[in-house]
Amino acid sequence: MSLRTLNLGILAHVDAGKTSLTERLLYAAGVIDAVGSVDSGTTQTDSLALERERGITIRSAVASLRIGDTAVNIIDTPGHPDFIAEVDRVLGVLDGAVLVVSAVEGVQPQTRLLMRALRRLAVPTLIFINKIDRGGADAERTLAELTRRLGVATAPMTRVDRPGERAARARPDTRTLADVLTRENEALLAEYVADESSLTARRLRAELAAQTARCAVHPVFAGSAMTGAGVDALMAGLADLLPAAAGDPAAAANGRIFKIERGAAGEKVAYVRLFDGTLHVRDHPTGGRDRITALHMLERGTWTPCDSVTAGGIATLRGLAAVRVGDALGAARTLPGHHFAPPMLEALVVPASPGDGARLRSALAQLAEQDPLIGVRADANLGTAVSLYGEVQKEVIRATLLAEFGVEADFHETTTLCVERPAGVGEAVERLNTPSNPYQATIGLRIEPGPPESGVEVRVPVDYRYAPLYVYRTLDVFKESMGEYVRDALYAGPHGWPVTDCVVTMTESRYSVVDGPPSLRGPASTAADFRKLTPQVMAQALAACGTVVCEPLARVTLDIPAWSLGPVLSALSRLQSTVAEQVARGDEMTVVATLTAAYAQRLHRLLPEATGGEGVLESAFAGYRPVRDASTLRWVEGSRS
Repeated sequence: MSLRTLNLGILAHVDAGKTSLTERLLYAAGVIDAVGSVDSGTTQTDSLALERERGITIRSAVASLRIGDTAVNIIDTPGHPDFIAEVDRVLGVLDGAVLVVSAVEGVQPQTRLLMRALRRLAVPTLIFINKIDRGGADAERTLAELTRRLGVATAPMTRVDRPGERAARARPDTRTLADVLTRENEALLAEYVADESSLTARRLRAELAAQTARCAVHPVFAGSAMTGAGVDALMAGLADLLPAAAGDPAAAANGRIFKIERGAAGEKVAYVRLFDGTLHVRDHPTGGRDRITALHMLERGTWTPCDSVTAGGIATLRGLAAVRVGDALGAARTLPGHHFAPPMLEALVVPASPGDGARLRSALAQLAEQDPLIGVRADANLGTAVSLYGEVQKEVIRATLLAEFGVEADFHETTTLCVERPAGVGEAVERLNTPSNPYQATIGLRIEPGPPESGVEVRVPVDYRYAPLYVYRTLDVFKESMGEYVRDALYAGPHGWPVTDCVVTMTESRYSVVDGPPSLRGPASTAADFRKLTPQVMAQALAACGTVVCEPLARVTLDIPAWSLGPVLSALSRLQSTVAEQVARGDEMTVVATLTAAYAQRLHRLLPEATGGEGVLESAFAGYRPVRDASTLRWVEGSRS
């Protein structure tokens, strides 16, 4: 019997029960002997002490089980919006997903955001209505909400008896399946009209799998992760209805790193989803000198050493010291970029003990490896800054630093994450053997504005005769190193924010030689001379051109009850928003507006009261604009200045 592989994501609004569902699936498949509890901190996938303490998922985790001839790798993802980056990186490596919805609370804000992302990426998705045994559970109402509020075609697969009671059960019920499937397939409709009996249960199941694979329909199961009701039917759906991993084991290796963690000895452990080809121990998949020293795959719940991983598999790799989350291995396929807004907040973090500064920076660098959407940058004047999604994430970073690295840290003010752009053209040069230059190098730099959202472009049109190739070996290595030095120097501009959307050109380069002419004579230049002089010259060039502080903009999409349109428009007006679109959909409205990221945070806090808790806000990065009012940068405790 050939084994199929299904890489499955389980996603939900916080507290909908996805981690409990993962536990129940593992138990039903015989992987674990007892179902763990989120409340008591005994689950398999919430392995961090902080996750067990708070009862929430912070980092994605991988588990595995077997359903017949299907090996299922389950990726349990966070539900809290502050950890949306974890969800973001997982979406691109999934074959299918289960979206968990509570039968009590129904469709919640994060539910809608997740379904939109799944549909944008065309990830085949089953829906599981959980908690049918809880007081207030109403599976029929929740099913109606799925269609109305998510705007998707659903295929009910079960019917709930005695909802809201401990004895609630979910029994198979596919009476409406033919009606659902014929709406999406005209040929099937014609066949159904001609001969209703031709649509056998087996034929309908095959058609349902086909429509699910192309995201035309979403099968909906109901049950309880706590009691196990309805879980058997869901497991059958996972094996029958979701497409297994595709890929060619004989093709060139092609994979993506979606998670990084540290092993017991501090070594980097990289999680890879392999799309095509095969990876072996001792391979060099990054193209550099790093090679795979150990490879593990999940076998019935245990990470087991193996010699190779083939197309469709998920494995952990050791030995690749330079990889980061999101990196391609081999000739990896192009994946979509981030599916959620990047972080637009930043907070300064300092060690509680002044002597822990180096340890704090090292620990934050490791956390940044695990989460590429959370940037860490050093500010010579203010300290270390960390970009964030929200206050819960800040609490988690603080607790993680203490628990995993033994470093106690304090966060200062949380502010909008701004950037600086050059206001004009600025040049500066520091020459060898002059009073203002303490280093054995000559560097000249010119900075000028680049197109909006272009980032930083570094040009090094230097002749090989003026580069110390005895240090850098080749001119290309020298140019690459100068690019790194310049980008490091732009981490904090004159106002303390990263400088971007610019072109930096190296206009002069010289190095000293022991027996050279007087202007170049001196101790032999080193890489440290060029590295340390670059920020000095860059600061002078920035002072010459001046910079403009720009704040991020957010384009928000609001789904709100129609009755709340007035209060919401009033709030948008107070927050100086530009409303681009208003669309009525039955008893709901969709409003699209653009406003500053700082005001978007305030709108997020105002929305529940303005909409009776029914409003949903989805935010996307919409570029930058010059700061008009510095007071708008204040979010929690005060502005950066």
